Amino acid sequence: MTTFPGSPKLLKGGLVLVDPASGALLSVISLQYNPDSLTRSFQIQAFGAEGGDRSQALRIKGNPVESIKLEAELDASDQLEHPGKNATTVSSGLHAQLAVLETLAYPRSADLLANDRLAGSGTLEVIPIEAPLMLFVWSRSRIVPVRLTELSVTEEAFDPNLNPIRAKVSLGLRVLSVDDLGFAHRGGGIFMSYLQSKEGLAGMATPVTLSALGLESLP
Repeated sequence: MTTFPGSPKLLKGGLVLVDPASGALLSVISLQYNPDSLTRSFQIQAFGAEGGDRSQALRIKGNPVESIKLEAELDASDQLEHPGKNATTVSSGLHAQLAVLETLAYPRSADLLANDRLAGSGTLEVIPIEAPLMLFVWSRSRIVPVRLTELSVTEEAFDPNLNPIRAKVSLGLRVLSVDDLGFAHRGGGIFMSYLQSKEGLAGMATPVTLSALGLESLP
């Protein structure tokens, strides 16, 4: 970190949890360090793929299935240098920070107990638990609804009490589009803003002519 007054403020990537009904902000999870790389893959939803009707070969069924993978690093060294200001880190290392991420993979204990009580009272159908709407935020131009698909934690160093003090967390996320959520859902509206932003950025790219490909015209 630099103290030079003219240095730009470093924005952090992270996750935001939102109540899907009210849109109320539930929590913000900021990455301690932005990863050096971020992998995105797109599974195309082609209508006429793999020997389908030739008349449909150019049609698209829907949005691609976009997946995001990243690896985040957590390190308690800086906090441990100032124990008076970081009592939680001194007593439990990175357990709290890891738990924030790990609980994303679980339904809330209160919801599990509530469903158990409903089942015990003879309720014929217990509604599956709805998780908060999760948003992946990577700058203003990339805010997109996601579902957690993969989470792995590698703890690499420990204090004398075996609390982790350095760890790597691998996150796998699946982008949720209007095909998953619908246009009326709050997350569907955020996806449409994400798509429109992407189209706007594409429109800013410098146009290329056929001559750049060594062609004067198409066959």
